[in-house]
Amino acid sequence: MPAEPTQARRFGKARVAQSAALLEDYAELIADLLACGGEARPTDIARRLGVSHATAIKTIARLKREGLATALPYRGVFLTEAGHALAKRVKSRHQMVVDLLRAVGVPAEAAEQDAEGIEHHVSDATLAAFAAFLNRGK
Repeated sequence: MPAEPTQARRFGKARVAQSAALLEDYAELIADLLACGGEARPTDIARRLGVSHATAIKTIARLKREGLATALPYRGVFLTEAGHALAKRVKSRHQMVVDLLRAVGVPAEAAEQDAEGIEHHVSDATLAAFAAFLNRGK
């Protein structure tokens, strides 16, 4: 069993990642909706994330408080510069995890599903190792 401070640090990292994961998923989805259709309405966000409209509104309000999004009445949700940067970072992490999982033989749909959880918890050091592994084969 690890020393108490080590174990506490590990669990603390997981709790922080879980809290951030929600905002990351919303930012990534909003960026995708804006890129595909030019609009990210709370109703569309709720449906695509499989949550209630009220839950989506609550999380969008959190995105706004954190400076990641803005919203205009009757116009939907837009990402700030910081929100776009977050979405880009998350999308890159997601793709790296998917690429690694596919490289070790995970089927495409399973890799996409698994990456949704892993992308929020993997460290930069681990992502660098994933990239190095993937680049060896090129």
